[in-house]
Amino acid sequence: MNNHVSSKPSTMKLKQTINPILLYFIHFIISLYTVITYIPYYFLFETRQEKSNRIKAKPVNSKPESAYRSVNSLDGLASVLYPGCDTLDKVFMYAKNKFKDKRLLGTREILNEEDEVQPNGKIFKKVILGHYNWLSYEDVFVRALNFGNGLQMLGQKPKTNIAIFCETRAEWMIAAQACFMYNFQLVTLYATLGGPAIVHGLNETEVTNIITSKELLQTKLKDIVSLVPRLRHIITVDGKPPTWSEFPKGVIVHTMAAVQALGSKASAENKPHSKPGPLDIAVIMYTSGSTGLPKGVMISHSNIIAGITGMAERIPRLGEEDVYIGYLPLAHVLELSAELVCLSHGCRIGYSSPQTLADQSSKIKKGSKGDTTMLKPTLMAAVPEIMDRIYKNVMNKVNEMSSFQRNLFILAYNYKMEQISKGHGTPLCDRFIFRKVRGLLGGNIRLLLCGGAPLSATTQRFMNICFCCPVGQGYGLTESSGAGTITEVWDYNTGRVGAPLVCCEIKLKNWEEGGYFNTDKPHPRGEILIGGQNVTMGYYKNEAKTKADFFEDENGQRWLCTGDVGEFDPDGCLKIIDRKKDLVKLQAGEYVSLGKVEAALKNLSLIDNICAYANSYHSYVIGFVVPNQKELTELARKKGLQGTWEELCNSCEMENEVLKVLSEAAVSASLEKFEIPVKIRLSPEPWTPETGLVTDAFKLKRKELKTHYQADIERMYGRK
Repeated sequence: MNNHVSSKPSTMKLKQTINPILLYFIHFIISLYTVITYIPYYFLFETRQEKSNRIKAKPVNSKPESAYRSVNSLDGLASVLYPGCDTLDKVFMYAKNKFKDKRLLGTREILNEEDEVQPNGKIFKKVILGHYNWLSYEDVFVRALNFGNGLQMLGQKPKTNIAIFCETRAEWMIAAQACFMYNFQLVTLYATLGGPAIVHGLNETEVTNIITSKELLQTKLKDIVSLVPRLRHIITVDGKPPTWSEFPKGVIVHTMAAVQALGSKASAENKPHSKPGPLDIAVIMYTSGSTGLPKGVMISHSNIIAGITGMAERIPRLGEEDVYIGYLPLAHVLELSAELVCLSHGCRIGYSSPQTLADQSSKIKKGSKGDTTMLKPTLMAAVPEIMDRIYKNVMNKVNEMSSFQRNLFILAYNYKMEQISKGHGTPLCDRFIFRKVRGLLGGNIRLLLCGGAPLSATTQRFMNICFCCPVGQGYGLTESSGAGTITEVWDYNTGRVGAPLVCCEIKLKNWEEGGYFNTDKPHPRGEILIGGQNVTMGYYKNEAKTKADFFEDENGQRWLCTGDVGEFDPDGCLKIIDRKKDLVKLQAGEYVSLGKVEAALKNLSLIDNICAYANSYHSYVIGFVVPNQKELTELARKKGLQGTWEELCNSCEMENEVLKVLSEAAVSASLEKFEIPVKIRLSPEPWTPETGLVTDAFKLKRKELKTHYQADIERMYGRK
């Protein structure tokens, strides 16, 4: 690999146990095959390594504080996808006219639902799903037009707020397009938010109308409707809920179909509607909030268009042959941006959920097909938590194989890793060894895009090898419309997030307290600042926070101070190396990056999740750990420890055994002695967005975790 690579192939290779003589013979055959296939490859193709070594971004001047731009936008930043399409309704109109009868949004038919009793007595709901039913671009346009007109008939005015609190599905996108057309400001709330956060978002934005689903109305909204005094209309996207009597007086529940029918009748009058301008607010997106109550980020039409323009440029051959699987929350900027990129380029979007994604997913009845098997997507977005889970599940299955199968897989894995590092392909390995693993995501994935949090080098390389496709890491924030950087498809280096997109530029600001300076050698380092038309308007009704995080320079360009710390490689690619909020000064004066500690330990098969904790009143780091149930149970068996799952997690002996494994891994990962956790707490309960301990992108909510484990913190620091 070249000098940009942060992890060498040798450190990520799997260990094999095979007869040395047989191994020598296999290596001879592999070498012979490599030489024979390399000769035509060398003369006919430019290698991935040569493409990877190209300069991808440059500073615009020679000053240390200079911004870096993509080599494709040195003369000016891109801001529009198509000429004249400066608002989202114009982008959709352009796509509708170009791809009129092409399929756009797909939803699987539910054939049957069953309750399945588990061995522990719990009841899981299982579904059998049919084929995807599709709406064309024209269908979606008509439904959105009628829905927007229906909302207008219910009293929704242009430039006023309307909330959507709904799972990711076709109706979410139809409702969003309706709001873009009629210049309604769409307030997005995560379906997993707790009651107080939902009430805060609805009351702060003063919405009178909310779009939701039957399930969320019954499980979450029903209990808080009385706390939202301005609410007048609730629109359910999937039919009427079973009961109506519990709602406060003055609140009317409609179905989406009824509102569309109302709009369809009224549209016969051809009453003109207010159209948005580029600087009008398209979305007020409430972040899932890793600290405190969620903040509403005001995103204009021009912000979103600039962001998706930058993203689209980084995906080669994007077009009508592509199929995208949508399952992440559409209230998250990563998913919304990805779907708008696809919608504007003629791609199909098939909807799914984390519970129905694959054949083995929790809601799929055994023997029936998951969504990836039916849809066979070519494009997919994911957060690191999901990729880490796939990695651990596959590796657990590899460990359960026969000795011959396991060693064959490992030989192929290590061989392909070496070939990738040289910029070469491995068609035989892909076809015969990794085909089954690739089939877990449908078999046709040509690009996986990962965002939301840092992806470990081990998991990234695993996905490259086993799913036989590039894994593009992206970096962006809600405050930058999701845009910032994305790695190029031929860049198989790990640990980096790529060069700035063509819509923005990035510079590094000195952070003295952390010891990061843009004059550092060999690489400039500092807090990441993003500038461009994708940088949003600020926080809704929070001028103080807006002034703290955003500013305009002398040229009138808007900048965002991200709070993340990065460094630039010589080819212009960015690495995220720290976060200002994650840096803690210990009692003896050493600085500990909590994120660095977590990244070093999270890929252990024994660990499902980990949160490092430290404060300035103590001299050591502690940790909260969600262990892997299968691995912890096996470790307990080996050590002669018995008990229920809760008893094992609450056992001091088990804590010490896990701590030994963590300490060994920490040393192997070259953590400093003061960075290695000295005490840990094992959590029997996983951290999910529903528990409120992680965000919808599975980022740790440190404040909530600290509160949740306060008694354990006091115990581990010896105050009890």
